[in-house]
Order: sequence, then structure tokens, then C-alpha cells
Amino acid sequence: MSLTRRVFLGGGAGALAQAQSVAPSDRITVGMIAVGSRSHELLEAIKKVPGTEIVGVCDAYAGRVERAIERTGSRAKDYGSYERILSDPSIDAVTIGTPDHWHKQMVLEALHAGKDVYCEKPLTFSIDEGLEIAAAAEKTGKILQVGSQTISSESARTLRDWVQSGKLGQVTMIRAAYNRNSPGGSWIYPIPPDASTKTVNWEAFLGPAPKRDFDLERFFRWRCYKEYSGGIATDLFVHLCTTIHFVMGVTMPAEVLAMGDLYRWTQSREVPDTLNALLRYREGFTVNLSSTFNSRADGGYLFEVLGTEGAAQMAGRELIFHPESGYDNNAWIVSAWPSRLEAEFYRTPKGRSELRRPAPPKEEVYSDSGPASTVAHFQDFFSSVRDRKAPIEDAWVGHHAASCAHLVNLSAESGAIMRWDFENHRQA
Repeated sequence: MSLTRRVFLGGGAGALAQAQSVAPSDRITVGMIAVGSRSHELLEAIKKVPGTEIVGVCDAYAGRVERAIERTGSRAKDYGSYERILSDPSIDAVTIGTPDHWHKQMVLEALHAGKDVYCEKPLTFSIDEGLEIAAAAEKTGKILQVGSQTISSESARTLRDWVQSGKLGQVTMIRAAYNRNSPGGSWIYPIPPDASTKTVNWEAFLGPAPKRDFDLERFFRWRCYKEYSGGIATDLFVHLCTTIHFVMGVTMPAEVLAMGDLYRWTQSREVPDTLNALLRYREGFTVNLSSTFNSRADGGYLFEVLGTEGAAQMAGRELIFHPESGYDNNAWIVSAWPSRLEAEFYRTPKGRSELRRPAPPKEEVYSDSGPASTVAHFQDFFSSVRDRKAPIEDAWVGHHAASCAHLVNLSAESGAIMRWDFENHRQA
């Protein structure tokens, strides 16, 4: 596959210019493909963006469709299948909230059907799928945005400005984690009491996955199974990597090493409940990613950027900057020298500076007063749909974030270091 620089930059400006535009005064009509729990959050976010209307939904479980239509005030209708949504020329854009194994096929079909696409993360189920999707987005000229919403928040943009302005000094390490300690947090979700072969379309769920007998646990807890999900890496680490790449202005790690295991949540599960990964970036910093479903350490979430002049931490809708004092204290070292040498040390400029201990620096707190990140991400998406400009998280951004997650899983499964081929945008 030939990938030009224009494709890599996500621009495709010529193709976008040729694509049919949506006039700023027009309503953008939206069809929602799969309306599970996350998609219901997307639905509520879309309702907050002026000039949009959800006109159609579909899902493999009838109960979700019923609730989604209710949430639209009965304005949306049940299309029954994603193919019917894609074949309706009155629908401008679609959201795709299916299990991961469906993403590539539905994204490609949606692009070729002339729809702009918002696809929940991860964009892909395997690394090379991202290359196909990026090529299709370029060829069709349609807008494709991936749903790792944090990068549209004011907090992420402010943190990026801090890093790029040098406020943190030289950044050499980032630590990020998602931790949970509950069955629901471990994806052992409750199953609705009306779930049966009458309300669940099993074949529509399986799609391109291997054929299996009807199984409600697989249907409602699909993140726990390798045939439909990459587990912690593709559900959680992909968010962290998307934000890291945005804040640091980088593309991919050069090397990835990971370990994981299943310790506790063994019910209806194949993927680990604990995962750790080390990522080395050629731009001069490393990343520690971790997640366990057996403790809510760090309050359940950690995102720290560590630099020589200070550290920044995301904490909810706050961004906290902890300046480094730069104070060096060698008293315990020189106290073991002969007395005359200790006294002589404190007469030197270095020694005198250590005697003048500066006051502890005060932390700075930035409060994010902007819209919730999912609402902001849809504002970015629909702005791109109207203006035909490249979205904040295009196919290439989504490909690279998902590829980080895939490399993590490949390393954890093999015990080997995974490397990235920057020229060909795939695993080395």
C-alpha cells in the first residue's frame, strides 16, 4: 500500500474539498450504530451540540434501542440494522459504538456509503486495519473522528501548552493508570432480565467473529473476550496513549514491553485484570502504563507528566502544576568528611547556596471550565463535518493510539519487546 505524506498528515485537503459539505445553517442528521451504555452517553452529548439531530438507531439488543428512542423524545426511529442506516441518503453522519471486532468493516462501509464517521475507540481490532481505514478516509474525503475524548478538553490543551512552552522543563517520564475494584469496573456487567434469543440478535453481534453458540455473557460482557476486544489495553490504555501523543506532540513509541495476568475476576473472562507496560519514545522520554481491577489506587486514575522544572497532574477537571525547587542538600554527605573540608565546602558558592534554602514553591491549579470532554469532542467532530476540515482525532491519530494498545497486548502475550516501523506505520 502506497501511503503518501498527504495521507499521513491526515490532510487529504484535495479530497476533503471535493466532498459534499453541510451548509452551516443546515441540521446534521445522525444515525447511531449500536447503542450500548457508552453510546447512550454519546447520545446525550450529541443532544447538547446545536444543529444536530439523532434520527436513527440500531442495536443487537432490543432493550437498548427502546431506551435510545426514549432518550430522543421518540424522534429517532429503529432502523433494525446498520446497513439500513448506511443506505439512507438523508443521514449525514454515523456513530459506531459496536464491539471492537466490528469497527473496521463498519467504518469502511460507512465511508464508502458517503457518511462522516465518529467511531468509538479503539479504531481497530488489529494494527494493519488502521492502514486500510486511513486509506479509505483519504480516498472518500469523508470526515473520520475517533472517540478518545480527553484531547478535546481544555485540560489536555492547557497541559500541551505547558509542555510545549517549557514550563515543565525537560520531560523524561509520564505515569498513567486506570484502577478499579468492582465487578462492573471489571466488565462483569449485570445482564438485563429480558435478555433472550427473542431480544438479542446473536448473529448481528458475532458478525466477522468466529461462530459460537448463543451466549449472553459474551454478548453483554464482550470486553472480557479476546474474540471481540483487546481488554485493558484497547479499552483503557488507548485513552492514555491518545492523550500522551496529543500532549507531547509525538506519533508512536519506538519500543513496548508489557506484562499482565488474570488474578481475580475469572468469571466469564479471558483477558487480564492487571496489566503493566513500558513505552520508550525516541523523542527522549518513557511512559509507564498500568491498570488493575483489584484496587482503586491513585483514586482510580493517574496521569502525571514529570519534567526537570516541575510535574503536572490531571485530576478530574483540574490540572495541577508542582514546581521543582531545584534545591540541592548535600549536608549528609559532607558531614562525613573531615571537619576542615566540610567547613571549606560551605565557603564555596555551591556550599553557600545550600545554606540558603529557598521557600517551597507553591503549586498552581488550573480548573477546566469548558464543556465535558465528550461534548467538546463532538463539537470538534461536527465542526469538521460542517467546515470539511481535518478533525482533532483523525484516522492516523486513532491508528497510532490503537497500535500502542495492540503492541502492549502482543508483548504481554509473547514476553518480547515490540518495536514500531515508523516508515511503514506498522509493527516492525
